[in-house]
Amino acid sequence: MRALRWSLGILGDLFVSAGVLLLLFVGWQLWWTDVTANRVQAGTVHTLTQQFDSPAARGEQPTPVAFGKAFAIVRIPRFGADYARPLLEGTSHDILQQGIGHYVGTALPGAVGNFAMAGHRTTYGRPFHDIDTLLPGDLIVVETRASYSVYAVKRHVIVDPTAVDVLDPVPQHPGVRPTAAWLTMTACHPKYSAAQRYVVFAQLVHVYPHADGLPKGTLSVPKGAP
Repeated sequence: MRALRWSLGILGDLFVSAGVLLLLFVGWQLWWTDVTANRVQAGTVHTLTQQFDSPAARGEQPTPVAFGKAFAIVRIPRFGADYARPLLEGTSHDILQQGIGHYVGTALPGAVGNFAMAGHRTTYGRPFHDIDTLLPGDLIVVETRASYSVYAVKRHVIVDPTAVDVLDPVPQHPGVRPTAAWLTMTACHPKYSAAQRYVVFAQLVHVYPHADGLPKGTLSVPKGAP
C-alpha cells in the first residue's frame, strides 16, 4: 500500500506540473505573442509612414509587391483612434504573425475586383479581434505610398473555412465579372476557435492621392466604438 500511495503521489505531482506548463503555454499564446507582435507591427507602421511621406516616394511608379513584404497601412476607426496595422503580401502563418495578410491573387487596394485580407482574432496582435463589431457604413482606410483607398462596410457572413467563394472577384458570386471595387476581411470564428470564418464585405467609396491627404473627419471614431 505504501508503494501504491507513493506512486499515486508521484503521478499527481506530474499532473500538476503538466497543468502548470499548459497554463504557462496558454498565457504565452494569449498574452506574450500580443506584446511582441504589437511592438513589431507598430515598428512596421512607423517605417511605412516614413517611406510614404518621403519626397522620393511621390515620384515612384507602382511595382509588384514581393511576397512577405509590408506595403500598406490599414486603419479602422471603429477599432479606435490609434488603430493602424501593417498589410503584408501573403497569408501564411509567419506573415500573419507580423500583421494583416493580403490574399495573393486578389485585387490591390482601390482596384476593381476583390481586395481580400486576413487577420488573427486572437494572438499575435489580434488585428481583427473586434471584426464582429463592424457596422454597415463603418470606414476602412488602406494607405499606400500612392493613395488612400476608403471602403465602407456593407455586410458580414459567417462561413465554413472551405467557403473560398468569399475571395472571388465578386464575393460569393463565382464567375461573375467585377465592375466594382470590393474589400473582404476574413478572420477565425468564434474567438479562440478556427471552426468557421467571420467575413466582412466593404465597397470602395473614395480614393484620395496620398499627397493630398485624407479629408478631415475620415478617421473619426464612430459613436459607441470602444
